[in-house]
Amino acid sequence: MIRTTAVPRPVRIGTALLGVAGIVTLAGCSGGATTDAAAPAESAPAATAAPTASATTDSSTTDSSTTSSTYKDGTYEATGQYATPESVETVDVTLTIADDTITAVEVTGDPQAAESKRYQSEFIGGIKDVVVGKKIDEISVSKVAGSSLTSGGFNKAVDTIKTEAKA
Repeated sequence: MIRTTAVPRPVRIGTALLGVAGIVTLAGCSGGATTDAAAPAESAPAATAAPTASATTDSSTTDSSTTSSTYKDGTYEATGQYATPESVETVDVTLTIADDTITAVEVTGDPQAAESKRYQSEFIGGIKDVVVGKKIDEISVSKVAGSSLTSGGFNKAVDTIKTEAKA
């Protein structure tokens, strides 16, 4: 039997178009052209959080004759935070800088959610190939190994390290 008291067709069409417009708008907020359908939890916007930092300068690698460098050579540490749908996560980042170039990177995390553990692990496994050998001012990680939110925490930590390492 056909129900005649259903929602009128123009209302259904309007609602569907409104939903599509909302999806298109949110897709435009993603900030990148790459998407990973298997990573729905990683597509939420990151919350702003204040990262913490500490720095240790290796005097054996500091070259005072290099006056054109923007950053002091050394090893720097910082913590960056980012929000997931389940929790607020942190990543600890250690960068070694020589002549404004990243020569080594180490990232560790303490994920609170099971899904975050997977994404952080994938990010940690792929970040070295993305940043080592690059100038620190040229890096802005958006997605590594399917992880986009971890990248936000990493970028916040790098910003803190840049501030600490200014020559």
